[in-house]
Amino acid sequence: MTRVVKLSVIVPFFNVQTYAPDTLRSLRANAREDFEFILVDDCSTDGTPAVLERAARELPGAVLVRHDRNEGLATARNTGLDAARGEYVTFLDGDDWLAAGHCDRLVSVIEELGVDFVRTDHVQCTGRARTVHRVPVGRRGVALEPRAAILPADRSTSVDYPYAWAGVYHRRLLDEGLLRFPHGLRTAEDRPWIWRLHREARSFAVVGLLGVFYRRGVATSLTQIGDVRQLDFLRAFDRVIEETARDPEAEKLLPKAVRTYCAIISHHLGNIERFEPAVARTLRSKSADALKRMPQHLLRDALNSMDLDRATALRRLRRRAGAAEVAA
Repeated sequence: MTRVVKLSVIVPFFNVQTYAPDTLRSLRANAREDFEFILVDDCSTDGTPAVLERAARELPGAVLVRHDRNEGLATARNTGLDAARGEYVTFLDGDDWLAAGHCDRLVSVIEELGVDFVRTDHVQCTGRARTVHRVPVGRRGVALEPRAAILPADRSTSVDYPYAWAGVYHRRLLDEGLLRFPHGLRTAEDRPWIWRLHREARSFAVVGLLGVFYRRGVATSLTQIGDVRQLDFLRAFDRVIEETARDPEAEKLLPKAVRTYCAIISHHLGNIERFEPAVARTLRSKSADALKRMPQHLLRDALNSMDLDRATALRRLRRRAGAAEVAA
């Protein structure tokens, strides 16, 4: 008889042999006979595969899937979604961990609320420091309209809290194509994902459930590496703009998308010293191109709303790009 799966937990791993044992122990502390844990090895080259082989034998409900080449987090999550059989789906990254019983509580709360998806707070762990990060939504424990949580443009909202692992999702979202990630994106893969969820899902809720421990500052994490893969944020936000521009309420939603894109470009330019010199040059040129692609009236409004230093830097970048284009 086919086993009924209530929850699929999708966990990509890539070269995290130091942290994977903690992650897997936390999964064991969440095991239930109707849960499955889909472990996706994204072609690791360290000791991670051996750790996962042992887990596949010892962890109840474990399903091990391997990539024959490194594809990145977005594609690894999609591989997990392809294998998922659960009525509900959640995610975890291979260097993070869960509190004991967290998955059981996730299922209980989404079934109680009867919504398409639930978003949760999380604990950020930097060394020994622990910081609680909360979903920027005031109303909790009640069904809400996802689209209404995108705005206002001038405040942090639910689409600025994109972490896929901070929540649980009904399978109908997977069947409708709303849970898949843009193939091949190496970073910011969750930005187009969270925007699409909030534009197209019918209901969601936010709960103060602390059970995900996010390990910040891992040396192998792309957020810590200043190479060309970091520039995938440009492709990610181009996609946010393009898809939102096709929405029936584009005029209302695009100011938020443009403003967020400008803020992220400004953030990366403000930390440009961590990039390799060639990547830093590419960041400047591609950011300038991105500014030119944005709806210019919305870009002007976004820059006018930013603080002086950040707005000046982006205006300067845009002018230089225009001057270089004229000279060419």
